[in-house]
Amino acid sequence: MANLVYKRVSTDQQSTARQNLVLHEAGIEDPVVFEEDPGTSSRLHPLQRPKFRELLTYAQPGDTVHISEMFRLVRGTGHILDVLDIFHRDRLALRIHDGAFSAMDLTARHPRTRELLSTVKFMVQTLAAAGELQCDLQRELTYDGLRAAEAKGSKGGRRPAVSAAQTGDVRTAHLEGRSIAALARDHGVSRGAIRTAVADLLPDHAAIGEDSPAPELPVTLDMPGKVADCLRAGETGSRRADGSRPGRDRTTRPGLHPARDRRPRGPPPAPRPLAAARRRSGHP
Repeated sequence: MANLVYKRVSTDQQSTARQNLVLHEAGIEDPVVFEEDPGTSSRLHPLQRPKFRELLTYAQPGDTVHISEMFRLVRGTGHILDVLDIFHRDRLALRIHDGAFSAMDLTARHPRTRELLSTVKFMVQTLAAAGELQCDLQRELTYDGLRAAEAKGSKGGRRPAVSAAQTGDVRTAHLEGRSIAALARDHGVSRGAIRTAVADLLPDHAAIGEDSPAPELPVTLDMPGKVADCLRAGETGSRRADGSRPGRDRTTRPGLHPARDRRPRGPPPAPRPLAAARRRSGHP
C-alpha cells in the first residue's frame, strides 16, 4: 500500500511551501511525490495533467492519494466527479489533509448500488461550486485591478529591457551620434530594445496625430511582359503642351496595332549577290 502525494501550483510565482507544511504535519510514511510543473492551471482537467496521469499509471489497487487541499487537484464540479469515478475504478483511496473536504470520506459508496452516497455527492457538488465561485471572483478582481492600473497609465506585459531611468541617457547618447549597436553593448541589451527606446528619434519614424488618418501605402503590381511595359510607358510617358501624349493622335484602322500597320511600298529590293548574278546571265 503506497502513499502517493500530489502537488500543484497555479502560477510559476507560487511555491509549494504551504502544501509541504500540511503534508509534513500529516506524518505520511514513505511518500511518493508527484509535483506538476509550476504554472499548471486549475482549468486544465486533472486527467490531462502530465504528473497526475503519471500518478494514475504508477498507482496500484489499495494505494492512497494524499493532497493538501481539494482545490490543488480539482476546481470544478465536473472535474471532481470524474476523478472520484477514476479512483473508484482503480480502487484508490483519497485523503485530503486540509480544508472543507478534510473531514469527509469522498470515496464512500452505497453498498448495493456502488454509487456515491447522496450526502457525499451533495457536499462535493456544493463545495466544488463554492471553489468555482472563488476562482471566478479572483479572475474578476484581477481584471478590475488591471483596468485600474491601465487607467493610471501603467502598461501590462513584460517590462522593457531599458528601464525608465536609463531611457533618458540612451536617448541623449543617440542624439549625440552614438550608434544603436554601441548603446546595446553598453547597456547589455539587444538592439531591438534600444530601437524601442529611441523609436521616435529614428529617421524612418513619422509622427502621426491621433485624429489624422493613417497614411496610405503605395501598391506595386508586378506584371511582367508587354502589358507591364505598356502600362509603365503610359504612366511615365511625357505629355505635350496641350496635355496629350505623343502617338495618341494617330489614325489607324480598327483592330490593327499602330506598329503593325506599316505595309511595304513596292517590291522588296533584291539581295546584292542575286542582282549581280542576273546581270552576268543577261536577265533583266
